[in-house]
Amino acid sequence: MVEQKSEAEIAAMREAGRVVGRALAACREAAAVGTSLKELDDVAHAVIKDAGATSPFLNYRPRWAPTPFPGVICASVNDAIVHGIPSSYRLSEGDLLSVDCGATLDGWTGDAAISFVVGEPRPGDAELLATTERGLAAGIAAAVDGGRLGDISAAVGDLGRAAGYGIPRDFGGHGIGRTMHEDPFVPNEGRAGRGLQLRVGMAFAIEPMFIAGGVDEYVTGPDGWTLQTVDGSRAAHFEHSVAITEDGPLILTLP
Repeated sequence: MVEQKSEAEIAAMREAGRVVGRALAACREAAAVGTSLKELDDVAHAVIKDAGATSPFLNYRPRWAPTPFPGVICASVNDAIVHGIPSSYRLSEGDLLSVDCGATLDGWTGDAAISFVVGEPRPGDAELLATTERGLAAGIAAAVDGGRLGDISAAVGDLGRAAGYGIPRDFGGHGIGRTMHEDPFVPNEGRAGRGLQLRVGMAFAIEPMFIAGGVDEYVTGPDGWTLQTVDGSRAAHFEHSVAITEDGPLILTLP
C-alpha cells in the first residue's frame, strides 16, 4: 500500500528533509583533498544530532547485507556507484564523490544524495554530473497528481540513455515517509503512462544513478555493501525526497 500523507505530515517530512539538506551541504563544504570519508561521516552525524534527529542509515541491515551499515552517510568514490562505507580513505585531487544521507525527525524521514568532484574534474566528469542531476530534475518534474509512476522512471532513464550512460539494474528510488524505504520501488528506467497512478500526498525518493562507461552491470565490493562498476568507470548519484502536492512536486530535502 502506498500511503498518502496529509499536509501536516508533508510539512513534518520537510523538517526532516531540511536536516538531510544541511548535512549534505556540510559534507560538501568539508570535503577536500586529505579529508577522510569517516571525517565526513562525523560532520553529517553532528548535524543530525544537533537537530535532534536520528540516522536511518546507521545500523541499517537489509536482507542482502552481511553486516549492519556502520555510518550515517554512504560515501561512494569514483567507480563506487552507491552504498560506499565511510572509511579511513582520504580524498585525492580529482576524486568523484557521491554522498547519500538520511535523517528521521519526529517520526518522519528524509533521504537525499549529491555528487561532486574534489578539486579539478577529469574529462567527462562535469557532463556525467550535470546529466545525472538533470535526470533527477526530470524525474521530479514528472511527479504530478494524475500521472503514473512510469512517467518518473521514463523521464530519468530516457535522459541517461540518450547520453550513453549505464543504469544499474535493480537499484533506484522508493517511497518514503515514516520509514526510509516504503512502497513503491521507483525504477530509474521505465515506460511513461504505466504503473501506479500518482496522487496528492504520495512521497518518493527519486535517485538517478548513471554509469559513465555505459554498462548496466555492477559488482558488490568485498565489504558486502559497496556497488562498483564492472569496468572501473565513474558513476554519479543524485537524490531528493519529493512530495506530490496540488501545486506540483515539492522537494523536501533542500537545506
